[in-house]
Amino acid sequence: MRLKCIKLAGFKSFVDPTTIDFPSNLCSVVGPNGCGKSNVIDAVRWVMGESSAKNLRGESMTDVIFNGSGGRKPVGQASVELVFDNHDHKLTGEYANFDEVAIKRKVDRDAQSTYTLNGTKCRRKDITDIFLGTGLGARSYSIIEQGMVSRLIESKPEELRVFIEEAAGISKYKERRRETENRIKRTRENLERLTDIRDELGRQLAHLHRQSVAAEKYSEFKTQERQTSANLNALRWRALEQEITQNKAAIGEQEIKLEATIADQREVDAKIEQRLVDGTELGDQLGEVQARFYSLGNDIARLEQSIEHQLERADQMRFDLNESQQVFAQTQQELETDVSRIAEIEAELSEVNPELEACRELELQSAAILDDAEGALRAWQQEWDEFNKLAEAPRQTAEVEQARIQQLENIVQRGMDRRRRLEEERETLLAQDEDETVVEAREELALLEESIETLQEQSQRAGNEIAQRRSDYSECADQLDAVRNQLQTARGKLASLDALQQAALGLDNEEVNSWLRDNGLGEKQRLAESIRIESGWEHAVESVLGETLQSICVEGLDDIAALIAALPEGRVALVDVKTAAAAPMNSAVSLPALSELVQAESGIRDLLQGIYAAATLEQALAQRSCLGATESIVTADGLWMGRSWLQLKSSDKEGSIVKRRGLIEELQASIEERLALTTQLSERQLELKEAIAEAEQAREQLQADIASNSRAYGNLKSQLSAQQAKVEEAGLRRQRIHQELEELNRQLETEQENIAESRQRLQHALDSMEENIAAREALESARESHSRSQQESREKSRQDKDRVHALSLRQQTLKSQLQSTRDTMERMTTQVQRSQERIDHLTQQIEASDEPISGMREELEVLLEKRLEVEQELAKAKAAVDANEHAVRNLEAERNSFQERGNQVREVLMQARLKSEGATVKQETVLEQLSEAKFDLDTVLNNLPEELTIEDCEAELERLSNRIQRLGPINLAAIDEYAQQSERKVYLDKQNDDLERALNTLQNAIKKIDQETRARFKATFDKVNAGLQALFPRVFGGGHAYLDMTGEDLLDTGVAIMARPPGKRNSTIHLLSGGEKAMTAIALVFSIFQLNPSPFCMLDEVDAPLDDANVGRYANLVKEMSKAVQFIFITHNKITMEMANQLLGVTMHEPGVSRIVAVDIEEAAELAAM
Repeated sequence: MRLKCIKLAGFKSFVDPTTIDFPSNLCSVVGPNGCGKSNVIDAVRWVMGESSAKNLRGESMTDVIFNGSGGRKPVGQASVELVFDNHDHKLTGEYANFDEVAIKRKVDRDAQSTYTLNGTKCRRKDITDIFLGTGLGARSYSIIEQGMVSRLIESKPEELRVFIEEAAGISKYKERRRETENRIKRTRENLERLTDIRDELGRQLAHLHRQSVAAEKYSEFKTQERQTSANLNALRWRALEQEITQNKAAIGEQEIKLEATIADQREVDAKIEQRLVDGTELGDQLGEVQARFYSLGNDIARLEQSIEHQLERADQMRFDLNESQQVFAQTQQELETDVSRIAEIEAELSEVNPELEACRELELQSAAILDDAEGALRAWQQEWDEFNKLAEAPRQTAEVEQARIQQLENIVQRGMDRRRRLEEERETLLAQDEDETVVEAREELALLEESIETLQEQSQRAGNEIAQRRSDYSECADQLDAVRNQLQTARGKLASLDALQQAALGLDNEEVNSWLRDNGLGEKQRLAESIRIESGWEHAVESVLGETLQSICVEGLDDIAALIAALPEGRVALVDVKTAAAAPMNSAVSLPALSELVQAESGIRDLLQGIYAAATLEQALAQRSCLGATESIVTADGLWMGRSWLQLKSSDKEGSIVKRRGLIEELQASIEERLALTTQLSERQLELKEAIAEAEQAREQLQADIASNSRAYGNLKSQLSAQQAKVEEAGLRRQRIHQELEELNRQLETEQENIAESRQRLQHALDSMEENIAAREALESARESHSRSQQESREKSRQDKDRVHALSLRQQTLKSQLQSTRDTMERMTTQVQRSQERIDHLTQQIEASDEPISGMREELEVLLEKRLEVEQELAKAKAAVDANEHAVRNLEAERNSFQERGNQVREVLMQARLKSEGATVKQETVLEQLSEAKFDLDTVLNNLPEELTIEDCEAELERLSNRIQRLGPINLAAIDEYAQQSERKVYLDKQNDDLERALNTLQNAIKKIDQETRARFKATFDKVNAGLQALFPRVFGGGHAYLDMTGEDLLDTGVAIMARPPGKRNSTIHLLSGGEKAMTAIALVFSIFQLNPSPFCMLDEVDAPLDDANVGRYANLVKEMSKAVQFIFITHNKITMEMANQLLGVTMHEPGVSRIVAVDIEEAAELAAM
């Protein structure tokens, strides 16, 4: 298999469709830097499934699409197709028969990749699966890009292992293992989910089982309740039927009574109607008489009211006349009084006017005198102000000095008080005993430190003890787990051996076992269980006896015929252990009898009669000629021979019944020992656990004590620090007090001097004030004189003003009274005239009102006589009407009695009908209930027990109801749900078993894959290591190198390269130069190629760090290996180019666009030679 060609379109710089052919196994891609040579390798990696854009020198997968240049537009997609020549059919699988395989990948601007395989769309996984184990892949050792050589040689051991795995073809196993692990993971997840579902379903089933049992009881009780309810309804229907029949008979009787009562009532109604007609006529007559009576009464009342009104009006007019005459006389009198009052006011007014004028003149004189007095007082005030200005300075000085002296005295007093307090404080501070308290605190602090250290040492010892006990506990737990695992293993092995032993002894046939138990042979020993064989001869005895070891030991075979008659299908062997052994046979064989090596009952020895034991085959062969016809020899190895026959049974330790019995006994003894050891270890573990708990409790108490003492230590230390601070502060305070006292004394002396100076200034001011006292007294005397004169003038002026004001007020009052009296007199005059006119009018009306009263009185007499006659007629009419009404009332009373009797009958009839209808409704309800309960009335009535009553049914229903209520909430669907969930549980259990079997299968598959992986990896590692050791000296011209595993497990161990070029002693690969690293990497890669050559190998400037000599070695090695592997290499070195059969030139005539120019070296050489 080899790479035939690459077809590119729109991939990176290959924008145009380009085909790169590789006709031979040595093709070199050449060209200047940046022309797109490495894009060829990127294209191959990309098609093989590279998913990382970073490994393709891009940021995203769309970066592989041509993105445009100066003269080209971007394209929408990129595609690369690899065409492989598969004539050697190296590819496996469904494409193994294809001579040519084409793999293509396309990507668009949406980053959507598509893969095709021979034109058929496929997945990326399908592409990678094809190349599994071939050495090809996106990141395999077959493609070595720029920088990969140094990365390869400097890679971590785990990364270098990948190349060995690829060479070993382990990648497909790893892929299968990864898929198997994923399946195991999914299977375990499914198993966990299934376990959760099964657990939940189990809880639901338990709950549903309880509910289903309750539901079944509920259904049973409900069925009984329905039947009892049906019986009760039938009984009620029968009782209601009897009640309806009785009610119908009572209703008929009441209807007859009602009809008779109605007939009597109708007769009374006819009489009442006749009386009502007569009453109507009598009422009309009474109405007519009453109308005439009321009409006369109205006329009489009208005349009486008219007469009374005339009399009242005459009396009123007389009263008004009398009142008007009194008002006239009073008004006349008041008019006369007003005239005399006007004369008095005018006389008084003539006296007041001259007096008022005289008072106004006195007022003017008093005002002038007051002005003079006030002027004199103002002059004195001016003089007083001037004097005060002169006398104010000493007074102010005296006041200021007095205030200052008082202030200074206060300051001195406060200073003295302050000095006294400071002295008292200083005495107090001096009296304190600071040192004693501090010393005591320090001693207590030292004691606490010792206590804390002691407790910490105890806690440390307790911690060490706990750690030791925990270690013992852990060791005991490990021992217990180990013993339990051994016990579990032994029990499993014992169970397996027991099953094998049971099968070997024939105890696995249940029909035969049942037959044996029925015939009392089930507890009998088997032959293999009853014999004891000398060590080393077990296989020999088992070879001889064979299936006879399954025989049952019995005492006598007399009733064998009865036993055989009922024997089922199967094999049964019986041995009579009580039969006396036969006498030993005379024989020429000089070997011990086999029976002598077996301890058994005498009857069993006959089975070994004539059989001799030989320790070796040579002894047996030597004695063979001496055997009789019924004699034989058996060796310790189980070889059994006679004169003419030989039987050999292969030795199987676990297949031997006898040896298996020994193993079972050993296992049972071992299990008993381990059980005892388990008990001892459990007790020891419990003791250690209790001891650890006690030690931890003691340590916790110690830690609590340490914490308590630490807190006390901290508190005491804080108190000591505070006490020391107080002592220091007291010393500082004493110094400050001393300084303050000195300063205070100086201030007091200064203030005393200031007080003395102020007292001198005060005395000088007081002397000046004494000199101004006489002048002040003269001015004060003059002020009193002027003030008195001013006061007298002001009093005289005020009195004159008051008199003028009083006279003016009196004058105004008299004038107002005069005017008011005149107005009143005018109103009185008018009122006198009106009163006279009213008196004359009333006198005329009184005289005219006496004439009509006499005529009215005569008319009243006539009307009174007519009313007496009408009253007599009215009395007769009323008597007739009353008699008729009395007769009607008697008839109505009789009718009411009939009506009441009829109502009573109706009420009784209504009650009977309601009762009957109620019974009918109840009966229909009972029928509906029976119908709803799907019961037939006649059937229920026929099946009713004779002694059953309604009370019995109700009591039974109440009992059933109580039992149903005691059941609590009922889930009627629980019965079906329980059945469904039970089926689901069985189904899930089967699924669980299937998953467990699948999990075991997958785990076994993992083990097989791991075994195959280890084997392949080890073989490949050894071969690659051998190849590296052979190639390294060739590449370097000496030296040696080898591969080393960094781990123990072949599944994950790393691989490291140890290389030492000739003449050097480098201890690590990292100390090699760049060229040495490159050559070492080339040697490693080519050693891998020698082991598992991939179809092709691509090398990108691998020879860049090499000198010409090493390039020559590299070129020779590549040329040598090109016989089996196709090499496509990118290079700038001429020596490497000369090695190639074809040169594929990559050019970039157009900026950003790569093109291919191919040259065949041989054809070019031939043309050059021509």
